[in-house]
Amino acid sequence: MSHPHTIAPPRVYVTIWTLLLVFTAATVIIAGIDLGVFNVVVMLGIAVTKAVLVILYFMDVRDASRLTRLVVVSGFVWFAILVLFTMADVLTRT
Repeated sequence: MSHPHTIAPPRVYVTIWTLLLVFTAATVIIAGIDLGVFNVVVMLGIAVTKAVLVILYFMDVRDASRLTRLVVVSGFVWFAILVLFTMADVLTRT
């Protein structure tokens, strides 16, 4: 089955690129601020946001088939499970 691909205007790609630069600058700035245990949470939040932007726009998942979307979502669910188990292990250590 062939699906027609929609080509986004260059303005969309420039906007996403600018957002990625802003999130990268935010990562650098927040790295210099001591947030305690929330440093990791904030950094992971920014990283996941950047990854979602790249996946949706630069990898064209936004206009992909349902199966492709299911695979991408299942990857994020698997990542969340691994992070939760890792955090459960880290938090139960003395």
